[in-house]
Amino acid sequence: MTRKLIISSALLTVLPGLAIAQDAANGEAAVHTQFILTSVLFLLGGVLVFWMAAGFAMLEAGLVRSKNVTMQLTKNIALFSIAAIMYWLSGYGIMYPGDWMIEGWLGPFFAVTSLDPVGVAAEAVDVGYASGASDFFFQLMFCATTASIVSGTLAERVKLWPFLAFVVVLTGFIYPIEASWQWGGGWLSEAGFSDFAGSTLVHAAGGFAALAGALILGPRIGKYKDGRTVPMPGSNLTLATLGTFILWLGWFGFNGGSQLAMGTISDVSDVARIFANTNMAAASGAIVAMVLTQVMFRKVDLTMTLNGALAGLVSITAEPLAPTLFQSLIIGGVGGAIVIFVVPLLDRLQIDDVVGAIPVHLVAGFWGTFIVAWTNTDASFGTQIMGFGAIGIFVFVVSYVFFGVIKATMGLRVSEEEEVNGLDMAELGMEAYPEFTNG
Repeated sequence: MTRKLIISSALLTVLPGLAIAQDAANGEAAVHTQFILTSVLFLLGGVLVFWMAAGFAMLEAGLVRSKNVTMQLTKNIALFSIAAIMYWLSGYGIMYPGDWMIEGWLGPFFAVTSLDPVGVAAEAVDVGYASGASDFFFQLMFCATTASIVSGTLAERVKLWPFLAFVVVLTGFIYPIEASWQWGGGWLSEAGFSDFAGSTLVHAAGGFAALAGALILGPRIGKYKDGRTVPMPGSNLTLATLGTFILWLGWFGFNGGSQLAMGTISDVSDVARIFANTNMAAASGAIVAMVLTQVMFRKVDLTMTLNGALAGLVSITAEPLAPTLFQSLIIGGVGGAIVIFVVPLLDRLQIDDVVGAIPVHLVAGFWGTFIVAWTNTDASFGTQIMGFGAIGIFVFVVSYVFFGVIKATMGLRVSEEEEVNGLDMAELGMEAYPEFTNG
């Protein structure tokens, strides 16, 4: 046998082993790439959802009167900070329990969240998912969003520290418990309930908490007189519009990040589909609100249009992946219509919701949750109603009780004089627009 033939025979023996090793290396690299890209999705999506905190702050600052603007800004930065601490201290462990205290219903209290070690090796993480820190960061933003919803409804008459005491309970316990029923693999998940990104778990939950607070607090002084509603225009519609656009932008992270994977062509395509559907629903909600206010009131109402866009976004949040663009247009459009009819209904009931959070987040949240079964064949209308009702009852009852306890102990509402003069000076001693009052 020649030397050339000997070398060739040796190569034939070695090459299959090399090929197997190369295939294994390629497979490992692919898994690592999925881990990396999904972690990046969580981080970028989380940043976008964090930016929604600015959106809520600007929206609320624009829709309250100038004497209460500083108070709204203070509440928004404080509630986000409280949510960050409480979700670390107890919320994340309750929402994603390693071991249930009550199987499917209640996770462990104060299972304090820990991050992955510095420079963690691939062997020490779940390479099939994402970085633990990225998941914690992303999920935290949803928790904070729930609290932001409550802030706007209770504006212009709630005390700062009692409100923040409620935020502690909402973000540390109420939201994580009900969210664990679905996203933590709890009993609602087992029952077949479907809520892709949180029309019920985040938005309606925040709406139910806001409703409970509004009923305990009562309406603002002078809001309802002799059976009629007295308009109390916001201080800055420019800020309100900016806030809406910020929220619209942040919603791409809210819904897109909820795909929870970005390591394959299919995942990336689905994220893009979610973005497109989310945008369509928002646009449709805004246009329907514009048209209906023109028809019903003979003039377009900007605040209704802004809330129409937000209601469209809430409506598509429960299922932003399955619908076609046409279906997303219908789903978002109905959400926009809901705002136009529910806002005056609340006024007739004398439920004072300063920014319209209850129609946008609670009622449109119900619509979005219910209509999931239209486009997602794995869901049923009955199960969707059941899940919404269960979460609504839990959040509303616990919130109502806790607001009642705060009212009876700390006091929840400012005095009549303080409310008339404005919470900025009464609670904080500073104003957002001092030149308007001080010359």
